[in-house]
Amino acid sequence: MRCPEGGGLTAERRAFREGIRFQAGMRFAVGEKTTVIAKDLRVSVRSVERRRRAWREGGMEALRSAGPANSPIVTDAQFAVLEEELGKGPTAHGFADERWTPARVRSVIQRRLQLSLSVPTVWRLLKRHGWSWQAPARRALERDEHAVELWKKEVWPRVEASGRRVGAGSSSRTRPDSP
Repeated sequence: MRCPEGGGLTAERRAFREGIRFQAGMRFAVGEKTTVIAKDLRVSVRSVERRRRAWREGGMEALRSAGPANSPIVTDAQFAVLEEELGKGPTAHGFADERWTPARVRSVIQRRLQLSLSVPTVWRLLKRHGWSWQAPARRALERDEHAVELWKKEVWPRVEASGRRVGAGSSSRTRPDSP
């Protein structure tokens, strides 16, 4: 059961599941059968088998919770360094233009923080810290408002109307006008 925000389990739910694993561990030590444990604890047999294997290899310590699944990879201190680097601009990092893309931010993270993150992870990291995609602050100087209005009035209605035939049609490719 995942949290609706896309994170892992809540702390309470993680502790509850850890308690079930510990109960299973105590029953492993007694020598109970996997199917009996699964039925009593209301979990799958495969889950009990997986936990038994972990218990055999690492004891009760192997049954402990590993913590939240979505713990941040980049600490707040590291993100502060990253923000400082991003503030210098893309050209300071060797890019041809002044656009930050997730792929470019990823390369800065690799060079500056020595972390290897995927592009989607970089996007989620930036979004979590309030960054968004870049939008132009103003319209292009070359934009001709009169030409845009003229195109909307004259050209767009013809383009929009040519998309679909009016009248009965057919879904057959070989006989398009068949009844």
